Amino acid sequence: MSTVTMSTTMSTTMSTTMSTTMSTVTITETESFVAVLRAQSRRYHDQHPFHRKMNQGKLSPGQIRGWVANRFYYQENIPRKDAAIIANCPDRDVRRRWVQRILDHDGADAGAGAASGEGAGGGEGGIEAWLRLAEAAGLTREEVWDERHVVPGVRFAVDAYVNFARTRPWVEAVASSLTELFAPDLMAERLAAFERYYSWIDPAGLAYFRARLSQAPRDSLHALHVVTGQCRTPDKQTAAVAALAFKCDVLWSMLDAIDQAYADR
Repeated sequence: MSTVTMSTTMSTTMSTTMSTTMSTVTITETESFVAVLRAQSRRYHDQHPFHRKMNQGKLSPGQIRGWVANRFYYQENIPRKDAAIIANCPDRDVRRRWVQRILDHDGADAGAGAASGEGAGGGEGGIEAWLRLAEAAGLTREEVWDERHVVPGVRFAVDAYVNFARTRPWVEAVASSLTELFAPDLMAERLAAFERYYSWIDPAGLAYFRARLSQAPRDSLHALHVVTGQCRTPDKQTAAVAALAFKCDVLWSMLDAIDQAYADR
């Protein structure tokens, strides 16, 4: 075999080996990164004592109403958080997908696709669906919209989350949304608990929970694709995990505040 042939063969073999090795390492590292992200489920608010009492049917009507009214402050701020991500994101493809989240919560008029039934309450959107839940629980729209029941701890936590999305790198804000990886199981358990233990709530008011059973997996898969594609260095991956942990803390802090404020109601 000539020197040139041997050199070419060795070069090709080495290139193939290196390519295979690099591909394997990349896949392994990505899987490890995703595993660390998913491990944040241990910090998710479904483990909070208030949430456990809710799913066990141990909350009073006053406590349920307090949770619904305070959680609305979070719901109404989700589109603002998502708008901040879009504003900071330079990737057109990501922006085009992410805008659906705003429509899911704010709703869409007929010209924007309401007839398709998109959104957590159909074309009406998730905010409207949550208002219907509030009415089914015995609250008025006025008292929910004017935020009279929102406790300081909830307001502080939600505002911190919106500010995070506005001021941190857009990929970190996307990573913070990955709590949706854990949401389908929570929604299914919550829906079953409400139907079983809180029958005084009109079942029609539970439409938000039903819609999120399909929306959360769709949204989390897209967000996970974005995060794993953008976070290719240890520093970026560490920042993404920290962002997700921060979001878990936001949700946990909200329940801390609600639990304390409505302990005797």
